[in-house]
Amino acid sequence: MDDLRKSSTLKFFSDQQLCYADILSPPEIDRKSSNIRVSHGLLTDVPWVFLSHSVCTRSLMRANAAKAFLRVWKMLEMCYQILVQEKRVTQRELYYKLLCNAPDLFTSQLEVNRTIQDVVALLRCSRYSLGVMASSRGLIAGRVLLQEPNKEVVDCSVCGSSGQPISGDLNMLGKLILKTDARYIIVVEKHAIFQRLTEDLIFNQMPSILITAKGYPDLATRYLLQRISQAFPYLPILALVDWNPSGLAILCTFKFGSIGMGLEAYRYACNVKWLGLRGDDLHLLPEQSLVPWKPKDLQIAKTLTSSEILQENYKEELALMIQIGKRADIEALYFHGYDYLGKYIAKKIVQSNYI
Repeated sequence: MDDLRKSSTLKFFSDQQLCYADILSPPEIDRKSSNIRVSHGLLTDVPWVFLSHSVCTRSLMRANAAKAFLRVWKMLEMCYQILVQEKRVTQRELYYKLLCNAPDLFTSQLEVNRTIQDVVALLRCSRYSLGVMASSRGLIAGRVLLQEPNKEVVDCSVCGSSGQPISGDLNMLGKLILKTDARYIIVVEKHAIFQRLTEDLIFNQMPSILITAKGYPDLATRYLLQRISQAFPYLPILALVDWNPSGLAILCTFKFGSIGMGLEAYRYACNVKWLGLRGDDLHLLPEQSLVPWKPKDLQIAKTLTSSEILQENYKEELALMIQIGKRADIEALYFHGYDYLGKYIAKKIVQSNYI
């Protein structure tokens, strides 16, 4: 370990400086969702995440635990090689590499993802510092200028209805120069709704920045949102999601972070407010537009109900969803015309009708 500390080869890219991590013996890794709690200081100037005292110990006495233990060391070896070569890979690329190099240890993407989280918990670092980068499907549009150092400015208000793709390179996103005259940031769950709003140029009617991850948010989209929030802390972040458990789960991922990321969760959390759809909007929708729940909706609702970080008014919304047993999609607002969505958003923002 002393020799490693004297070496200048192994760099953790996210910090842009030389960092080290001690190997714990015996290795104790905790990544169970039931053991993860988010502190009340999550949205303060010093946000942090802590784990409970329960740990999951890898034992060599059991064959299944021994394999998980070996996966951690193989992943450490692969990450070391990536860092030495000063490369970055996605989790998908890492999966195919390990599938060839260690087929007996890694047989699925899930095993790779879980092992990366084990390494993150063991070394107490970010996955990006291990050379693992995010693959992004997010888009941004509206009144914001993005500029990489020594490159041309990208005006996101003239990118058309398709928006500007968000890069998966977190290092590059961290270096972006941001400028805006927007007054709001609107996070949109669905790509189709994002396209409708950009096509209607809602960001010119109400000075705003639109962001979508096309469903559950990827790491890069959350990081860019967090960067914009830090650069312009006076801008409220408002979420437009479907009124169903999945929509609430997506909002909570932006607001609190992903439980599956454990120690990394706090890094990308933002103080997102729930704009809509909500229970008090149901009177705007025709009865036939409410769709009965699917088994997946019930499963997500049970998970959210057991969460200790859900605030009281969100719990009330969830309870109403469970009571009614039906879901309402944002598209149901088109019952009033395709231009009604912009009016709906504007009215709620003017009235500060968000929680």
